[in-house]
Formats: sequence, C-alpha cells, structure tokens
Amino acid sequence: MMKQAPSKLIWLLFLLLPLTLTMTGCNTMAGVGEDLQAAGGGIEKSAESKKDY
Repeated sequence: MMKQAPSKLIWLLFLLLPLTLTMTGCNTMAGVGEDLQAAGGGIEKSAESKKDY
C-alpha cells in the first residue's frame, strides 16, 4: 500500500502551483509581446521601403 502524503505538503503544492504557472505565464507573454513588436517593426520597415510614391 502507498503511504499518504502529509496534508501540509498537499496544501503547499496547491498554493504554489498556480503561483508558479502565473509567474511563468507573465514572463512568457512579455517575451511574446517583445517578439511581436520586433516583427511588426521589421514588416513596417519593409513596407516603407517598397512604397512607390
């Protein structure tokens, strides 16, 4: 039979898991935002150089 984990450990995991996921998500979204901004800048420069007028 498996031994049951202490209830304090389970509560700690339930509290830390969402916090960890939230912090990771914020960093990831900030990085994606910077990447999209850089890509948009490149597209804008390319479009400006292709204008005929």
